[in-house]
Amino acid sequence: MATGSIPAGSKAPSIPVQRPGGAAAQAAPRASPSIVAATVAGNALEFFDFTTYAFFAVYIGETFFPTHDPLVSVLLSVAVFGVGFITRPLGGLFIGAFADRVGRKPAMLLTIGLITVGTLGMALTPSYASIGMAAPLIVIACRLIQGFALGGEVGPSSSYLIEIAPPGRRGLYGSWQLASQGIASLAAGIVGVALTLALSKEQMLAWGWRVPFMLGLALIPIAIFLRRHMPESLEHGAPGEAVKNPLVEIRNHIRPIVLALMLILGTTISTYAAIYMTTYAVTTLKLSAVIGMMATVVFGLSTWVGSLLGGWLSDLYGRKPVMLWSRVAIVVLTYPVFALLINHPSIGTLLLASVTLSGLTAIGGAPSLVAIPELFPSHVRALGLSIAYAFGVAFFGGTAQIVITWLLKVTGNPAAPALYVVPTSVITVIAILLMRETGKDRVLQH
Repeated sequence: MATGSIPAGSKAPSIPVQRPGGAAAQAAPRASPSIVAATVAGNALEFFDFTTYAFFAVYIGETFFPTHDPLVSVLLSVAVFGVGFITRPLGGLFIGAFADRVGRKPAMLLTIGLITVGTLGMALTPSYASIGMAAPLIVIACRLIQGFALGGEVGPSSSYLIEIAPPGRRGLYGSWQLASQGIASLAAGIVGVALTLALSKEQMLAWGWRVPFMLGLALIPIAIFLRRHMPESLEHGAPGEAVKNPLVEIRNHIRPIVLALMLILGTTISTYAAIYMTTYAVTTLKLSAVIGMMATVVFGLSTWVGSLLGGWLSDLYGRKPVMLWSRVAIVVLTYPVFALLINHPSIGTLLLASVTLSGLTAIGGAPSLVAIPELFPSHVRALGLSIAYAFGVAFFGGTAQIVITWLLKVTGNPAAPALYVVPTSVITVIAILLMRETGKDRVLQH
């Protein structure tokens, strides 16, 4: 079977589903393409929005944070990009616990509603020149809402994917979580390249950068429709049995949470370093905006294909081998690739650096988003992953581009991204070695 294919008629094993009214019934959610699309739709749209912000950081900085120093303007822009990570832990705790108590479906409907609010604000907020300080304040508020939504999105949706997957295919099905981020980034890159080619810099600054946000907003009703019609996958206990409080029960699972945070550390930093390549190409390497946007396209395509490949391989050989060797490759190859790019800046070396960093990250990252929820029983599964992902991405992903931009400014070393990616990846390697293998478990914990 092809790496990315999903059998349209496949069914997961029977899962007791809590129906409205409290009665438990045997049901088997159809693991169809539409169900997978509904599951990852919110994550894809939210990542499209987040990625678009990162890719158009230069224009957004000039629109909302005008200064006499262009690099300071970019720094302020990426700082507000990081603001969106502050509320991720709150979203992870609140929505993750909600998903484990009430169900995956209502949690995912909640996140898509919050995504709508954040995206609408980003698309329509006037510039600093028009409304003054109100503009950056509105943008910050939108980033906080988006962060809360995404903090609670990954846990329920990833849990849902592995719960509906047929036996022996949890890695492939779960890999669509990260693959959807690749698709979103690819779409953002294509739109960015098209806009950059079609519009002047003045047009891009005036309104062009808003177009991707409007496109994302137009797709949200489709995502809501799909999620409203998806079945529930959460297994509840016997009728009359008290539902455990996830926020209390999670205290019995500290070790897997710590390992998951170490795993997320390297993955999220290398991911956001790869996303930063567009800004890096323009501000540090002095390449054209069109060439910089090509790195976006390569990032999206590499993440899409690499995620599905990593998930498929993890079903065949286990989660740990795929995660381990892809991360070791990042440790070994990242600095040499950046050295080549710095000494020979061109579209070829830029794309080589982008595909190396993003492709290897995706191959190991997709199995990690499957392995982490597999470590937890169902009544804390969404919360466990939400805590690890939201806190990990908030602390490490939210500061990654700020740290890289700061390192570039204070050290003058253009290899600063590699110097940040490599040591954090070593920590992730240690976490992988300490984790137990979950890919061979035929039945999920309940």
